[in-house]
Amino acid sequence: MYTNDRDRGSNIEDIFSSNKHETIFRRVQMANCLCGTTLKTLTLAAFYRPMMSKTLTQKRPFLLITRALASPAMQAAVDVAAPESKVARPQWKAAIDLKWIRENKADVAQNIRNRNSVANLDLVLELYDKMFVLRKEVERLRAERNAVANKMKGKLEISERQKLVEEGRIIKEGLVAMDEDLLKLTDELQLAAQCIPNLTHPDVPIGGEDCSTLRKMVGNVREFSFPIKDHLQLGKDLDLFDFDSAAEVSGSKFYYLKNEAVLLEMALINWTLSKVMKKGFIPLTTPEIARSSVVEKCGFQPRGTNTQVYSIEGTDQCLIGTAEIPVGGMHMDSILNDSSLPLKYVAFSHCFRTEAGAAGAAARGLYRVHQFSKLEMFILCRPEESNFYHEELIGIEEDLYSSLGLHFKTLDMASWDLGAPAYRKFDIEAWMPGLGRYGEISSASNCTDYQSRRLGIRYRPEPTSSSKEKGKNAPTQFVHTLNATACAVPRMIVCLLENYQQEDGSVIIPHPLRPFMGGLEVITPKSK
Repeated sequence: MYTNDRDRGSNIEDIFSSNKHETIFRRVQMANCLCGTTLKTLTLAAFYRPMMSKTLTQKRPFLLITRALASPAMQAAVDVAAPESKVARPQWKAAIDLKWIRENKADVAQNIRNRNSVANLDLVLELYDKMFVLRKEVERLRAERNAVANKMKGKLEISERQKLVEEGRIIKEGLVAMDEDLLKLTDELQLAAQCIPNLTHPDVPIGGEDCSTLRKMVGNVREFSFPIKDHLQLGKDLDLFDFDSAAEVSGSKFYYLKNEAVLLEMALINWTLSKVMKKGFIPLTTPEIARSSVVEKCGFQPRGTNTQVYSIEGTDQCLIGTAEIPVGGMHMDSILNDSSLPLKYVAFSHCFRTEAGAAGAAARGLYRVHQFSKLEMFILCRPEESNFYHEELIGIEEDLYSSLGLHFKTLDMASWDLGAPAYRKFDIEAWMPGLGRYGEISSASNCTDYQSRRLGIRYRPEPTSSSKEKGKNAPTQFVHTLNATACAVPRMIVCLLENYQQEDGSVIIPHPLRPFMGGLEVITPKSK
């Protein structure tokens, strides 16, 4: 950057060698170079060219620099030379521990590789170092401004006071320029750092989905003595679904439930609620529209490529893909009492997903749809308790599906399949005879403090005996958040219809659901 300007450096050095503002100029010059965003591709000639008039230079060299940088012509040059300098302002800022990331960069880098993430750690560290140095320069310049202000408090000659006024104005204008650079640099750093995924549990298998390990297998594949049907054929024969009319009204991958299928959905919801509430979960119904910023804070990308999120045009709102989003947002920017933890919710909502890229036989019928009903469990707890509650969530899921007589397996999901928020995730896949494969019916994730740092959810621990003696409150900490599917209705209907079908075309209702269906024991073909 400096090489091409050294030949003309003699005149430049002459200009500043006798100038009392040389120190200020050098510091601002260094800060601008360190910032590396707006000014990094400009040469020194661009700075000095407006100052080659001796008279103007002697009067206010630093002021000319700041005005030149703020001029439309200079800004246009900057935009052309460094288009990457245009950094979007983040709508929100996660409380990311950048110092910890820098001190543990090797571990963070390995974690990014293990999770197959596109996060750019080198950029984060580079921006962090530049921000650190620039902040120091700003602090030094503020100290000089304060020193000038203190000098002006005493009795001074008019000429001396005028010199101090001039010097204070120059320092003030320099601070304005540096503060703008610092703001841009901070925004760029925030956006880059928010792409770094959560840490990973040491027991998580590394690799793609095929590397996931079996945690538990429950039940056995049911043997049928007759040709089996898939849920689509069963639904048609029993008059339970209408996909054709829904496609005309709403588009593909929408559906109507009819007759006993409606009762079955209500039964699944009410039975699951009754079971989960006995475990201390508070029932909720939630809004089904959320602000885009809340969706992002929970770890979803509402406007990314192949997003699963429906955005509402002309607004900053989205349709939710899971009740995890509004439940997490319910305590946003709050400090919880230690005595209130854990907070355990089971939330009912309709969910909306674009299912971008989903096609083929694996996505047929109710298995992959754009809208569905779901009950989601969500826990906010102390950091040291999240592993315990993760096990509790898995236990609840396994108990629910065992009670319905399903054959399923629980998988410890591999690192590539975790998504950015999850520290560890277990999926449950149930056997679906008509589809001839296992299909995911639930997952349970421990997100540690990834979401709470973005949502701003803290708690204040009870004071220790020593802190009580000193009369001090314990510092706040971020809670840990966990989520798990209690019942995703369409896929549960797939499992029940296909596993409980009979040779005569009827479908048996599992015993636990019968009281919630008015005592109905079997769904039979409608008489013509």
